[in-house]
Amino acid sequence: MSPGLLVDGFLFLTGFTGARSDGTLSEDPETQMRNAFEKMGLVLRKADLDFSSVVEMTTYHVGLRDHLDLFKAVRSDYVREPFPAWTAIEVTGFVREGAIVEIRAIARQQ
Repeated sequence: MSPGLLVDGFLFLTGFTGARSDGTLSEDPETQMRNAFEKMGLVLRKADLDFSSVVEMTTYHVGLRDHLDLFKAVRSDYVREPFPAWTAIEVTGFVREGAIVEIRAIARQQ
């Protein structure tokens, strides 16, 4: 699996959960959300892009209604205008027990 694939000027990013580099998960929702965005940022930078290059984002949430306001606040630290198209989807769980969010995105080279 590739963390991101550059095709015809578009970077397709794999879905990122908030797991730390050692595979563990914080019990704190905000920490998980920030970890997911930080991992996205690493892949974007590797392709000489940043969050302003993101044109579409899909987020998957366990407890969407419980964490939506927090997620929006965390997202605003990374994603700025012009905002990408965004879809948020409630799910019942992820492969990694305890994960509450997964973020996938598409970015475009300028």
